Amino acid sequence: MPELPEVETTVRGLAAFLDGERIERVAVNRPDMRRPFPEGLVQRLTGARVTGLGRRAKYGLVHTDRDTTLVFHLGMSGRWRIDPAEIEKHDHLVLETAGHRFALNDARRFGSVDLVDTAALDEWPAFAALGPEPLGPGLTGLHLQRAFAGRKQAIKLLLLDQAIVAGLGNIYVCEALWRAGIDPRKAAGKVTRGRLDRLVPEIVAVLEQSIGDGGSTLRDYARPDGQLGYFATRFAVYGREGAACLREDGGTVRRIVQGGRSTWFCPRCQR
Repeated sequence: MPELPEVETTVRGLAAFLDGERIERVAVNRPDMRRPFPEGLVQRLTGARVTGLGRRAKYGLVHTDRDTTLVFHLGMSGRWRIDPAEIEKHDHLVLETAGHRFALNDARRFGSVDLVDTAALDEWPAFAALGPEPLGPGLTGLHLQRAFAGRKQAIKLLLLDQAIVAGLGNIYVCEALWRAGIDPRKAAGKVTRGRLDRLVPEIVAVLEQSIGDGGSTLRDYARPDGQLGYFATRFAVYGREGAACLREDGGTVRRIVQGGRSTWFCPRCQR
């Protein structure tokens, strides 16, 4: 599934061509993706001008001058294609401006598209229960300390809880915990404030590095320009079971299962 850096990369790629443009044509090529397209989507977007783009957790946002925001989720394999030579079978939503064509392609159809009143975005059910953005000012060691207080669950699992931090996924939690030297199995409530203060900038750093690299390119994700991200070449622990720890401490990367998800870590340097 495209994670936060992949969605951020997508939004930035779209913004370079779509921000400030008027949508002249909208085509819906099937009735649904993960759920039906919003009623009146074509009419409500045709003629609208894009006033800005953004991201909330793993959702992309396209704001318009009609006080309506197009909210998209890429699901497992969705991506936007810019100026495709031809419209393909799995290009389910197509937007056209005076100079460009944007096709939302999703072969598995696990993605979604919604139209939400811009002023009510924070109250939209999918957003209302989300925690702070990991790249925003709301994520601090104090926030994590309060969220983890008295909790016996493993810190890895609680970092994946979207009500605690919005948009963090498995790859980046594994990598950030390694960078901070924290054992993913450790009870969250027992991680000290000092260690949480060190964890937060590592979360930010690993996400920003991945965004700069264009994402991780897992499975069939690609940026809107069709290029592949290469952050996967920088993984310290994710997917490296049995490999030597990059800290050269004599440790070996281990894989365990937590909450039905694989976790990779170094048991020697992560305490």
